[in-house]
Amino acid sequence: MFAEMLQAARELLAVRSPLDAELMVSDMIGAWWGRRLPGGDVEQVLGEGLVDYAAKAGTPAALTLLIAMAYLGTARQAAKAEGAALALIESGVARPGWADRVGAVKPTGCYVSRDAYGDQDTVVCTFGYRGLTGTAGEERHALVLVVDYNMRGMARDAWVSSHVDTLLDKARAEADGNPMLRFEELPAQQARALLESAMRATRDAFDRHGPPPVSDSYATYHAFARSRIKALPPGRKRPAPLHTEAPYNRERRAMLAAEFLASDAAEHLSDPSAASRCADHIIDYGCEQDFGRPLRVSPTKCETFLLDWLPRKIMLSAAEQEAVPYVLSAWARFAAGRTALPEPGLRATLDAIWEATTRFAETYRDPASLGLDRELVERLLPDGDLSALARRVFAFPYLQGAHGDILLDRLNPAVEADRRILLEIDHLHDRNRPDYQEHLAWHEEIARRLWNGDPPQLWEAAQRLLDLGHDRHDVLHVLIEIAERIGDDPDELAAAFDDIADIPDSPPV
Repeated sequence: MFAEMLQAARELLAVRSPLDAELMVSDMIGAWWGRRLPGGDVEQVLGEGLVDYAAKAGTPAALTLLIAMAYLGTARQAAKAEGAALALIESGVARPGWADRVGAVKPTGCYVSRDAYGDQDTVVCTFGYRGLTGTAGEERHALVLVVDYNMRGMARDAWVSSHVDTLLDKARAEADGNPMLRFEELPAQQARALLESAMRATRDAFDRHGPPPVSDSYATYHAFARSRIKALPPGRKRPAPLHTEAPYNRERRAMLAAEFLASDAAEHLSDPSAASRCADHIIDYGCEQDFGRPLRVSPTKCETFLLDWLPRKIMLSAAEQEAVPYVLSAWARFAAGRTALPEPGLRATLDAIWEATTRFAETYRDPASLGLDRELVERLLPDGDLSALARRVFAFPYLQGAHGDILLDRLNPAVEADRRILLEIDHLHDRNRPDYQEHLAWHEEIARRLWNGDPPQLWEAAQRLLDLGHDRHDVLHVLIEIAERIGDDPDELAAAFDDIADIPDSPPV
């Protein structure tokens, strides 16, 4: 692969523009963005490996690649590439004419296009290469990144345009007279803080869940964007998304729910108790998943709440399942008045809610509909966190029936003393082990972590091993071995669980 990339780098010898060279190399090293390598970091194995390969090749094409990577690579890649490039130059390898101008840019303006919903920001940062006088007037270009707040503030799209004036004129024209769009200048320091945060959110999503849902072009421009953002001046806090208010503590959330239930928007709701609980879920979702913005409504946010978050996270009663679409529609009317959402935006939001209502009934699966006893589910989910059900069932498989004089139905896995009894029953076959008490204590530790989802990578690792057909007890013993070996360091523990791909031939017992 490195040989093919170095061969492709020969095209850089014919390039005259530093912008073209940077974009070509950004595209090249974007080939491994979003990839995982078992037991190794892709940027280290492939990125630094490419630098080492180019350094050994010592050709003019290798030098052009190293010069570009000294600007576009990660900190470690850049340092290695710069040292290797200087060594090749000192040995007499010819460098391209654009070499002195790579990355020699100055920002010329930053702008943001925001939709009235607060769904996303499209950030435009313009740059020019420095001329002989140090001004930024040559080869103007614009970096465009889309920040999606329905995806936890991730950067999900990126591209570059050399038609700067046309791009800006079009953005202004689209916002002119359109109540659903705003276009405004953004201080360069704020633009940097916003984009750094967005790209970090994309990276974090990748680390936790695998490749995030970004555009095809994001990988191509990722390295270029990362480097251009560093050309912006630092020093400002990240600007708050549209409709952000002061933080909502528990008392303020309760007050907001009371205001909604007493409003004209909620007067037609027939079940006040179910409406109150649904309102609490809507407010919690906005506070915890949407940058503290419970009053922000949009078609996409409401669909995500109904069709993704609720079915995955919240155990609803039958009355709540019936009420939630009506409560959400009433909430949209109430919130739109508080945030001054234009009438077209409210109509589109209400339409989206009603279109999603039928799909919600099909998507939401009450655990009782799967044959699980309601009382059992409530014991496993005292916090109502539906996403925890599978991992808690895995941790405590014996919760019904009797064992001797012990009635399992009366034991509460959320209580430490009852949890100990449940695990002792699960490990009757281990009672003759000389280290039984210590072994049981480690099972308690893993059960506690599974109950709390701490770290998330623990249950993800267990699922991977179960999917491969491994026995539950063998899986638990592998998890114990890792927890015992790593200790309490949260980052190292998460990374170790994340690296599990299979059970060794002789699993620990």
